[in-house]
Amino acid sequence: MSAPRLRTTPLPGIGVQYDLVTREQRHLSVVAHRDGTRTVGLYQADDPESCAESLRLTGAEAGSLIDALMPSHHSASLLYTTDLGLVAERIEVAATSRWNGRLLGDTRMRTETGSSIVAVLRRAEAIPSPAPDFRLAGGDTLIVIGTREGVDAAAAILGRE
Repeated sequence: MSAPRLRTTPLPGIGVQYDLVTREQRHLSVVAHRDGTRTVGLYQADDPESCAESLRLTGAEAGSLIDALMPSHHSASLLYTTDLGLVAERIEVAATSRWNGRLLGDTRMRTETGSSIVAVLRRAEAIPSPAPDFRLAGGDTLIVIGTREGVDAAAAILGRE
């Protein structure tokens, strides 16, 4: 059985929406709001475009839900970003982005935002700790870690918002 497809849609000024269709053909969505809250939506089985239930979660509630869904992620060596005031977020480089084809160092990401790009996901490949001479490409997903403000600033630099 193949892995479920998670579709990511930037919502300018709001955050990011993640959509998943389960193997039972149920549509779920999570809107990750810029303020750290989450809205979980469950869509009607007979009409996958009509939301049947919507639940708004605080950042702490969303973290507790993650703990319940993935209890195996607990490890003494794991860095809990929420406990340290840090967030990790995926930010996609659009094909039309001014950064498509340019060097990562040209973004001045760390200098301008204090955030770090810890990995780049390109197709089926993960590139950990990309160097400043790494050339970005449309469709790349950057894994960015920093404060909420820093990650939001990184998203703005990359043109997501």
